[in-house]
Parts: sequence; structure tokens; C-alpha cells
Amino acid sequence: MILTKEKFLDKFSGNDINAFDEFIDTYNVRIRNNLTPLKDYISRKNISKKALETLYSHITEREKYLTRFYNTSLSVNENIHIKGEPMNNEYMNNNKNVNYKNIIRNIHYEDILQNTYSGIENNPTFMKVLYDLYINRIIDYKILTPSALHYIINGRIGSVFSSFYFRASIMNPYLVYSLNKSLLKGTKVFTPTLGWSSYAYGFMECDDVIEYVGTDVIKNVCTKTRSLLRNNYNDKSFKIFQSPSENLMQNPRFRVKYDNYFDLVFFSPPYFKMEIYPGDKQSTTNYTNYDVWLKKYWEKTIQLCLHVLEPGGKLCYILSGYGSKNTKNSYNLIDDMNKITAKYFILLYTLPLHNKNVHVTEHRETAEKIIVFYKE
Repeated sequence: MILTKEKFLDKFSGNDINAFDEFIDTYNVRIRNNLTPLKDYISRKNISKKALETLYSHITEREKYLTRFYNTSLSVNENIHIKGEPMNNEYMNNNKNVNYKNIIRNIHYEDILQNTYSGIENNPTFMKVLYDLYINRIIDYKILTPSALHYIINGRIGSVFSSFYFRASIMNPYLVYSLNKSLLKGTKVFTPTLGWSSYAYGFMECDDVIEYVGTDVIKNVCTKTRSLLRNNYNDKSFKIFQSPSENLMQNPRFRVKYDNYFDLVFFSPPYFKMEIYPGDKQSTTNYTNYDVWLKKYWEKTIQLCLHVLEPGGKLCYILSGYGSKNTKNSYNLIDDMNKITAKYFILLYTLPLHNKNVHVTEHRETAEKIIVFYKE
């Protein structure tokens, strides 16, 4: 299940370039959906030979960068268990102890780095850009902009990849662990999405959690979450369903067994169309209109949460209100979704979440919030 460094490097092997002139003559530049020969593009844009030689050297020595990336973002220790004290509830930070994200990014690397798309146009995925650059002899035009070339000349092409290209957001399992240990105190937990297995990982690391149940629509995520739990948490009870949360109440066994059952429901729901996940059963695929999505995805999911929570149980979700000048519409998710939740639950409090990795631009509101309700 774990992607080794050797297998990761193998994905980018082959199609080597033997000379700088070959690089100039055979590469193309991708501008949105169009390809332009590199030699024509650099003539038109007057790109310096020094910058091109630096980029050529990076491509021929790609293993150095790919090894650094693997060691930083994908390497997994034999002992995955969370060590140290949880964060306190006054400062929850999704970017503290980010090494706990590595196992999540590793086991779901294709879906996180390649198959999940940005809701913002012209923002290709991280792995697509790397495959194009190293294997397909295609350079995304952003790599050849003055700001990107400045970083490349100074040996910081990794900053270009991480800043310019899309990777699906990941909730840090250490954040989930800290929230439960310091604030939520759940013992029987349900999550209406799996969050790339990060929820299960974070909750199962809490001594007080005796049972975890989650659902998701992505088959790979369900399969790999089950495997992660079987291999590491056989002493605890767990169950993974493959179903849209808004449809789960149609499962009679689930509906009967988990009536007033859990003391905590937790998740970070889809931010409407900010990220486009793989699969044909996603909520934004089924409900493309925002108001319909709120009614048929969000309100149905909140009704599910009401059904499964015991009286006094907590509902916690993490949201960001977002709107981009790059889209035709802007969405105040926090207000719109909270209004629906307040029809069924009582608001307890809202806390800030510190997170630098939200893939949106020029927001009306960028800060993510930890929002906690309870069932009367």
C-alpha cells in the first residue's frame, strides 16, 4: 500500500534528453489547451539562455528534486503513531507537525496530486505538470514567466511547483487528533466524508475513541481507509461505507443501527466547487447549481447528522467562506451552510483555524473556521 521512493522515481524515468539543442528543438509550451514549439515561444518572449540552461539542467537531473519531494512529502516512518501533546483549543493549526500528512499523501498520492482538480480554471495539477515536464516534453507556460524563472535560476524550482500548481488540500491528522483530545472529546465518531483517511487516522490515535464509522463516494479512499485501519487499529471497532452522505439514510441497516448512536460527528465538507474530486457520484456532479447543492447535498447530510447523533452530541465541521474573481459566482459557505445547520442544531462556538494551504485566490473571506454545534 505504501509508495516507496524507488517506485515514485520510476514513474519519471525514461525519455531522457541528451543535449541542450535537443531540449530546445523537441519541447513544447502548453498555453491552456494549446501547444507551441519551445523555440518559437522563447523567441517571442525573449527568454534568456541562462534561464533555459538552468531549466534544462533541472530536467536532466530531475531525480534530485524528486528525491527531495519524496523525502519531504511522501516518506513514511515505520511507526505512524502520533507522539507528543495535542494542540490546545486556543490555537489550532493545520500546518503544525505536517509530517503526519505524509502517510495520507502517500497512500492517496494519485488522487491528491493528480486526479483532483482545482475549481479555478487554468490551474493544472501538480503531477500533470511534472509528467508533462519530465516525460511528455511539455512545459507549462507559467514555468517560463519572469517570476518563475527568477526562482528557477536561484535553484528554487520546487517553490514554483508548490505555488503555481494544484494539490488537493489535506486535513492534518494531528489537527484531528488535537481537536478531539483538547476540545471535542468524542468516543464514538461518525464522519460523513473520509477526508483522504485523515479523519480515521487522527481519531483512532485518541485513546478514548472506541469506534469510528465513516462514508465516502470515492472507492479508492474507502478501500485504502479500511486497509489503514485493519493494519494499525484492529483493537478498535470501525466500519467504512461507500455511499454519498446525502443518500446514506436510504440504507435501512445503517439507519436503524446508528439511530442516536454517536457522540460526535466531524468533517470538512466539500467547499462546493473549489476542488473537483474524482468519480461520478460527487455532490457537485449531481447538483451543479449552488442552491440545489445546499438543499440536496448539505441539508440532507445535516439531517443524517441529526439522526445519528445522540442528544447532547456534538457536530463539528471546518469551513471557509470563499469567492473568487476568477469565477462567475462567489459563495458565502459559512453563512449559507450554518443557516441550514441552525435549523436542526444549536451553535456552541466558532474558532479560527490557521491554515496557509487553501487553494483559492482573492477571497472575500479566506480564513477557515472550526464550527461546533450540539443536538438538543
